[in-house]
Amino acid sequence: MHLLSALLALLPTPSPSPLPSTTSLSLTSTVPSPLATSTTIACNGHSELCTRAFSNITQIGAHDSAFVGPLPQDNQDVSVTDQLNAGIRFLQAQSHLDALGTLSLCHTTCIEEDAGSVESYLSTVKTWLDANPNEVLTILLVNGDNVNVSMFDTAYTSSGLKSYAYTPPSSPLTLDAWPTLQELITAGTRLVAFLDAGADASIPYILDEFTYFFETPYDTTDPTFPQCTIDRPPGATADGRMYIVNHFLDVSIGGIDVPDREALNTTNAATGTGSIGAQADLCIGLYGRAPVGVLVDFFDQGDVFAAQDALNGVS
Repeated sequence: MHLLSALLALLPTPSPSPLPSTTSLSLTSTVPSPLATSTTIACNGHSELCTRAFSNITQIGAHDSAFVGPLPQDNQDVSVTDQLNAGIRFLQAQSHLDALGTLSLCHTTCIEEDAGSVESYLSTVKTWLDANPNEVLTILLVNGDNVNVSMFDTAYTSSGLKSYAYTPPSSPLTLDAWPTLQELITAGTRLVAFLDAGADASIPYILDEFTYFFETPYDTTDPTFPQCTIDRPPGATADGRMYIVNHFLDVSIGGIDVPDREALNTTNAATGTGSIGAQADLCIGLYGRAPVGVLVDFFDQGDVFAAQDALNGVS
């Protein structure tokens, strides 16, 4: 998505869609009150998940979690802290170097949208994890400029978030070797960090995404989400890998793909044609297991947590 000025000329600036009264998420009603009093909120809100391996739990993920607002290139309505308070436990964001060489959260380029430094973003997550001791988070960062992994290590270290990071005892872990959520919580390693490019053994807690995951196609414009093929890494098989479903719908405006806000109540539904549940069922039929991540835009629209609970077999 380049040439933002051209896009804005084609598309009136929208405002976030109102939450429909019957199908959309209420940010206040679905958040445990308070999350920090977690003695009764075991393992990401469900005691049933405590004994489940990380590789055997489905998480709704906030696609491009840092890009919040009403502009055409934005992907979420509420802040990262509000995303976490609402129940998101998988954060995805893309990074680039800004004009000063700072590792920043930028949408395609830092000219198009700059949401601040990666360090600031990670500091926000650290503050939230400090206050919520029974929560395990996944962060997937896109290394848009293919910088050295040491720059991400610096951001994790400076933010303090590195202290929560999980380091596998060997690499790569097999699917059945991942710890359970309770083991991660007990060990104080409640952050699992992935990088889509540039990770290496020199920074062992920053895990190479495509060693552990494959992804389905993105930039989908077909509202039925008719496929669950392996898009990345090229030529990969499903054997031994978890997987991420890219379940966010785009619409072409003047030849530029932007999030389709008008379809959110269908795209982010739990069931029905084009829903999270329908695409997940297609994927399960192909691979025999549920996705670990389902990335969505504007998670606060639709019924994403009902879909997550159904895939995890909890209520």
